Amino acid sequence: MELAPDAASGRAGNKLAGAGRWPESGSGGGAVWGLCKGSGSKPYQTVVDLRTEGEPGFKCSCPSRKFPCKHALGLLLLWAGGQSGEDGQEAPDWAGKWLEGRSARAARKAGGGRGAPQDGERAAADGTGAAAGGPSDPEAARRRSERRVARIAAGATELEERLADLLRGGLAEADRRGRAVWEETAARMVDAQAPGLAARTRELGALPASGGGVRPEDPGGGWPGRLLSECALLHLLNRGFLALESLPEPLAATVRTRVGLTVDTAELLADEKARVRDEWLVLSQRDTDEGRLTARRTWLSGRSTGRPALLLSFAPSGRRHETSLRVGTSVDAELAYHPGARPLRATLGERFGTASPHGAACAPAGGTVTDALAGYSAALCDDPWLDAWPSVLTDVVPIPDENGSVVQLADAAREFALPVAPGTSAAALWRLTAVSGGRPVTVFGECGHRGFAPYTVWGGGEAGEAVEAVPL
Repeated sequence: MELAPDAASGRAGNKLAGAGRWPESGSGGGAVWGLCKGSGSKPYQTVVDLRTEGEPGFKCSCPSRKFPCKHALGLLLLWAGGQSGEDGQEAPDWAGKWLEGRSARAARKAGGGRGAPQDGERAAADGTGAAAGGPSDPEAARRRSERRVARIAAGATELEERLADLLRGGLAEADRRGRAVWEETAARMVDAQAPGLAARTRELGALPASGGGVRPEDPGGGWPGRLLSECALLHLLNRGFLALESLPEPLAATVRTRVGLTVDTAELLADEKARVRDEWLVLSQRDTDEGRLTARRTWLSGRSTGRPALLLSFAPSGRRHETSLRVGTSVDAELAYHPGARPLRATLGERFGTASPHGAACAPAGGTVTDALAGYSAALCDDPWLDAWPSVLTDVVPIPDENGSVVQLADAAREFALPVAPGTSAAALWRLTAVSGGRPVTVFGECGHRGFAPYTVWGGGEAGEAVEAVPL
């Protein structure tokens, strides 16, 4: 099947092309939909939009990152074989909302409005239709939003029960059960339209296999200690969402974001209180592969405000991102910060001129190792689910171990040091060592509970000499 992302997905889709796997299916108005039996107690909701020219549109409530997933492929094969029920039916509510959202975005695009869905419009893509309802029907949008909040609350309640069962049975039970139970629980959170809860649940399943059992010399308690800590954070997030109305608004906004509720980009840019104009120095730009998508994270720092900002964008693998800023340059622009107790993620608004190379002339202002730890500590007080916080370390020296691999970043006096975060590539550490040459350098990265992850380095340079930013 040409639409399959790979051969394995095509084979899996063929296995799902029998009517016995679809307790409910139908077609009409240029769309096909159905409920497919999966590993969980609740079937997956799958819909395919055939109205667009070229490749169809797909939507499925399963946790797969492949696009289209095996359920969408199986549904298409079921329909092509004439087994999806009579044509001309009316789509059920969950499928109709998604189809309406696609139609609304297509109409805006044809009328010269925004084209591709932005962050806030993903609410329409995932079935809520919140963005599609928009200003034309605010009451319908409000009802859809309330329904989604209710579904997430039900998912959080169910997750609380499962966490209680885990702790009641003992953490050792998590190791014996394997990852299947966590994947099934994550699928339930996807059904509840809480992608943030689903992602954290899925991460719990990987901890028992991460190694490091309970040992007297391990103050963290090995994987049981890490699992207990992560369960506590997930419990805190569940309780926060279930008591959302009693939280201060900045913290409530953080909780909404953590469970997966996003803010419409257009509304964000229209809010004058959220917009900040500054000359933004581009500190780092990193691309990561996330299945059929490439995620780009661009870190900025305001020259006047000193505020950090994170731009996050996605693009199909192999295609260019709309946002591309060269590390070491600066841009005069407005950013709109997403709401939260410690605003960090932002959306790029109006630019005033092109990117300037002035940022390459000097390293950004930073602080000491203890300053970085204090910054992360303060941010953690506002957002307890924060893994790391952006930091610029000034005058630090890479410290190697006996094998020559950099394991710490220490201040020039060697009094305080930060461990290098696990997962930092050997190539990045060699570049860091080469730029330093044993001398103090300026390094930008993220400081968190796993250590410091270096992303960009600036050499010391001589007085009056331009310093180049070297991405790691």
